[in-house]
Amino acid sequence: MNVSAKWMVVVAVLLGSFTMILNNSMLNPAVPQLMNVFGSDAVSTGWVITIFMVTMGMTVPVTGYLGDRFGKKKLYLIGLSIFVLGSLLGSFSWNLSSLIMFRGLQGIGGGIMMPLSMVLIFEAFPRNERGLATGVWGISAMMAPTIGPTLGGVILETFNWYYLFLVNVPFGLIGLYFAFRYLPKTEANKDITFDRYGFITITFGVGSILLALGRMSELAHVTEVANMALIAVGFVLLYLFVQIEKRVKQPLLNLSLFGVPTFTYSMVIASITSISLFASLFLIPLLIQQVYGLGPIVTGLIFLPSALLTGIFMNVGGRMLDRRGPKGVISTGLIIVAIGTVPLGLLQLETSLAVIFFWMAFRGIGMGLSSMPSTTTGMNSIPGHLVSRGSAMNNVIRQMSSALGIVFVSIYYEVRRGQLMPSLGSLEEASLRAINEGFIFVAILTALAIPAAFLLEKSAKAAEEKATA
Repeated sequence: MNVSAKWMVVVAVLLGSFTMILNNSMLNPAVPQLMNVFGSDAVSTGWVITIFMVTMGMTVPVTGYLGDRFGKKKLYLIGLSIFVLGSLLGSFSWNLSSLIMFRGLQGIGGGIMMPLSMVLIFEAFPRNERGLATGVWGISAMMAPTIGPTLGGVILETFNWYYLFLVNVPFGLIGLYFAFRYLPKTEANKDITFDRYGFITITFGVGSILLALGRMSELAHVTEVANMALIAVGFVLLYLFVQIEKRVKQPLLNLSLFGVPTFTYSMVIASITSISLFASLFLIPLLIQQVYGLGPIVTGLIFLPSALLTGIFMNVGGRMLDRRGPKGVISTGLIIVAIGTVPLGLLQLETSLAVIFFWMAFRGIGMGLSSMPSTTTGMNSIPGHLVSRGSAMNNVIRQMSSALGIVFVSIYYEVRRGQLMPSLGSLEEASLRAINEGFIFVAILTALAIPAAFLLEKSAKAAEEKATA
């Protein structure tokens, strides 16, 4: 495959994944307006966000098998088509139930697209060029969540809510055209068998846990019988899944991948960086809007320097990874994120917005150096025929970690703010203190991932030396 053809593969999958992630993040500020449109309460309307997370999480585990069985290009086109169809139908929703149903359809499409995007890039590029390629593609995964809420706010203020869905259609159709034309045809493997019991246990196990997490936004929700039951059922099913995968000849998700140290360390880092990213996406809007009393547009602007530098340094990190391996790249990135998060835990009511801009941008540098390079290094360490299964595993772990991070931080914020109110006497002061403590938690968690980065870099170097010996 020539150079231009390889990069058109990146463009094709970037168009689809960016549209999908952007749409999901645009809908977060729309929940209050959707409550008014459909005359529903916050819990019911929250399902517009929750159902996407649940159906996407349930679909991801099976994409590795489906891609190998029917061909990755064909399956990617199906996934993007499902997402575009869900977007079009969502704009015509006649009540809240229909909107939730079409959002679920979007989640299924997204669950197919995301794991296959990385696999298609890995098949197009040799090992020593994947860092830069995945860095360019990763811009969609890192920048879309940061600019989505601002764009969603602008659309809501300027147009009607259904344009949040309609805007996906032209971009999705362009993505379909590029994917159809430029993605290389991948062969179907009709000899592999379907691990039906593994599919049932992992799908409903992940779905139960994500459903419970999506229903939690305050401490009282944690102890609800339904949520506790969903968590318990989810963990039982995941335990059964592990036992099944140890016995079948062709497992749905090959757990032997965790026998590769580099891959295991990369999954630890992926989990922690996902929690860090989504906890920040939750805390910063609260800081800007509830503490400083500013609007959603200013909130979006706070994210822009971070998103821009994340994209730039994702490319820098990818180039460094291709040229000299992961040594020093990922660990440096996590150190930068940890250092940059600490000042966000020390903010005062008098703190200038410029200070927040600076430290968010500083964190963006670290995110760019650590997130995608660690994933690429982990994926490079596993056999080529297992890349699709590894990508599915990576996406499942990121999805669950993101949900867990948002739930933990949101519950902590609500509980801690309530505890602090009597002593501080001001809602703004109490909110700020709770947000500060949330950022300190994120800083500590990120710091705990730094040893894993050093171990990843060391194991990747040892594996490379062994391969060339």
